[in-house]
Amino acid sequence: MWLKTLCVPLFITFICLSTSCFGSYREDPFHSDVRQTHVYSRPTTYNQQDNVNPINNNEVWSRIDRVTLKVINVDEFGAKANGFDDSQAFKEAWELACNSSQGAIVVVPKNKIYHLKPIDFFGPCNSPLIVKIHGTIKATVHHSDYKAHGRRRCLYFANVQNLRVEGGGIINGNGRTWWQNSCKINIALPCKEAPTALTFSQCSNLRVAGLRIRNAQQMHLSFNKCVNVKALNLSVIAPGNSPNTDGIHVSETHNIHIKNCVIKTGDDCISVVSGSQNVRATDITCGPGHGISIGSLGARNSAAYVSNVIVNRATISDTTNGVRIKTWQGGSGYAKNIKFQNIMVHNVSNPIIIDQNYCDHHKSPCPCKVSAVQVSNVIYENIRGPPMLP
Repeated sequence: MWLKTLCVPLFITFICLSTSCFGSYREDPFHSDVRQTHVYSRPTTYNQQDNVNPINNNEVWSRIDRVTLKVINVDEFGAKANGFDDSQAFKEAWELACNSSQGAIVVVPKNKIYHLKPIDFFGPCNSPLIVKIHGTIKATVHHSDYKAHGRRRCLYFANVQNLRVEGGGIINGNGRTWWQNSCKINIALPCKEAPTALTFSQCSNLRVAGLRIRNAQQMHLSFNKCVNVKALNLSVIAPGNSPNTDGIHVSETHNIHIKNCVIKTGDDCISVVSGSQNVRATDITCGPGHGISIGSLGARNSAAYVSNVIVNRATISDTTNGVRIKTWQGGSGYAKNIKFQNIMVHNVSNPIIIDQNYCDHHKSPCPCKVSAVQVSNVIYENIRGPPMLP
């Protein structure tokens, strides 16, 4: 591990596994880490998707920009933006676009507010697609509407190749009623999952740009099992006391670049968990929240694998943590080849922390275990605090 150009005042915390289990770090009892919800044994094999060049889908989109795409407006399918549910119109617009052989643009018009129940936008599609969100999409506040989707998702894109979602519009998760019923706000309540506002699963050659994502029920934006992703110029905002509202969550995803994003939430600004590799985050503004995290990894004795992560040029303010690696006792696997560089921290409780005794059980301590995810080849370079007063 390398530490270079660390400017005071900073605090560096390393909490490593030991058989005595003394000094176990425990976070705010109102914080819950539910990001690692599956057991992951080996790095995923992506079959045909492995042949796509990392982070380089410009050639695909340069060809698309030279052709005429079919424009599909959700209003043409009966979307009214009048306070009632417009989900069916969005579904029909997507189906037409996905079945188009010439490529298509789905348009959500500006200066309108569309109310939606959870929707699945499934591929594969016959040609590249662009979704232009210019207006506002508001998620339903009725929890019963999410039962068919396992309470875990709201807008869900799956198995789509060559997709762009952009436009400068707003996705509002309407999360306040979910936060009020969280066990992290009221410990007398049972702990339950809540939906992610915007999810991309098993997508490749994906670009998500210019969106404003607000007040997610739980996570704001999630990439799961995706390949070749660009997440650019995003604004992700929720109150600092909103529980588990991660900004951008990366799981089992290869070759992703998160750039020029402002993230202010109640949990991790960016979280990178098992199965992810070749992750870059540059020009990030983070805070309030819990900082930029690798993990948590190794929960419930699982194997976790994360490698080749670079966080470069970030400003982290008013957070509980700055740059963090967190692993549970009892896990296995590795977190390696990780570099944090050119980062400014201000009013951050733990600017640099590696926590291998991570425990997020707010009602009882975690049991002592001797195995752990191996953390190696971590570099911190030019991590700075504010100038010292004379």
